[in-house]
Amino acid sequence: MVLLGAISSVVWAQEQDVVAAGKVEFQRYCAVCHGSDGTGGRSLKQQNFLKVTPTDLTRLSRRHGGEFPFWTVYNVVDGRFEIRGHGTREMPIWADAFQVEEGSRLGAETRAVGRILSLVFYLQSMQKK
Repeated sequence: MVLLGAISSVVWAQEQDVVAAGKVEFQRYCAVCHGSDGTGGRSLKQQNFLKVTPTDLTRLSRRHGGEFPFWTVYNVVDGRFEIRGHGTREMPIWADAFQVEEGSRLGAETRAVGRILSLVFYLQSMQKK
């Protein structure tokens, strides 16, 4: 029983580290359009910098029947799915950007995938009930 508690503590700490890394990615790449709180960054739309108001990322679960659409969000972030609001790629394809930042070193693609996953886990953690 003690071992199970210790394992749970380690898993919880690792999960928090992943979410914290995702928050860093979000603030660096997403907050400029989606707002630092993820609610949509309406000021950019009001100033006519964007044609479409960015999505409120805190309500993705609510819009999908209470379930966070993890892999759909992942595929939007990595560029597999285009969405109307992103038009002709107003939102950069982060998989490509992360890959370029990581370079051509061995494991670069894996690190880029890890960055996207941490970002998606962070988005999942910010969902409003």
